[in-house]
Amino acid sequence: MSRIDIEDLLDRYLKGEASPEEINRVEAWLNNTGNPGSEWKQMDKASRDQWLSGLFGEISESISTNEPKVIVMQPRKNLWRSIAAVAAVLAISFTLYLAWPLLQNSLHPVTLTALNVPANQKKQVMLADGSKIWVNAGSQLKYPQTFNGKTREVYLSGEAYFDIKHDASKPFIIHTGKVITTVLGTAFNIKEDNLQHTVVVTVTRGKVSVANGNEALGTITPNQQISFNTVNKQHTKQDVDAKQAIAWQDTDIHFDDITFADAATQLQQRFKVKISFSNDKIKNCRFTGTAIEGEKLDKILKVICAFNNATYQIKADGSISIDGPGCN
Repeated sequence: MSRIDIEDLLDRYLKGEASPEEINRVEAWLNNTGNPGSEWKQMDKASRDQWLSGLFGEISESISTNEPKVIVMQPRKNLWRSIAAVAAVLAISFTLYLAWPLLQNSLHPVTLTALNVPANQKKQVMLADGSKIWVNAGSQLKYPQTFNGKTREVYLSGEAYFDIKHDASKPFIIHTGKVITTVLGTAFNIKEDNLQHTVVVTVTRGKVSVANGNEALGTITPNQQISFNTVNKQHTKQDVDAKQAIAWQDTDIHFDDITFADAATQLQQRFKVKISFSNDKIKNCRFTGTAIEGEKLDKILKVICAFNNATYQIKADGSISIDGPGCN
């Protein structure tokens, strides 16, 4: 039923020219929405949910694409034919039309599976479309069992590496707080750091679009990174070595001619500990080596510090401080 049809129906109703069936339509809506003693107000939650589910079924059978419909219900007696009530019918009809997608979502919500990764563990999950996601320790990923809509959407808290199956007709969207990362088919890393109040997106293959809500932050390609500060809303885009951003995936830790500062970043990600330096000269020391899976942080730091003429100290809060004269 179009807007014109609804207006004609109400006009005939007010003039007393409506057919019995049309009167039933209007008065049924009045009974359901305008009558202070309506059954709706006396229903408990379970009854209301059941009634809404029934209404959903009736609408599904009667509504045409992009057209509002009035659902016929059994009329009741002693209903006022007031202009205000008729106006309410018109408003309800249009509200039902505009809220139709929301009604569908509320009655048939998408069920999400939550993957919670414990500390000191990493987990891999394959989605229904063939995409693979590696989720880092202490992170959570929520995803549907199937992608039935026009998009593929998941929700991340923490850090994960994504290798997304290409599908030009169905963009893949990752929600990390208010930061939205959109791709068609590519590989990239997303890291949410609640202590630093940042969300960092790094691309290893393909192209990624990053936004803060409706505000576009930029598009990045391999070895590029966007870092967004969730407090001051500032963001930076820079060229990086993407391998370092995804080093947490490796079983062993490989230090390939990197600085002590870059090595500390990898160790922080692996062992979830804060590492600081007493001066920049130590941070710029370079070395090569490998830390085998299972080696404790204490042993790794002893070897690295021996290479770089440095010492380390574990503070009361668990953080680590590196000290030394630096390298020539």
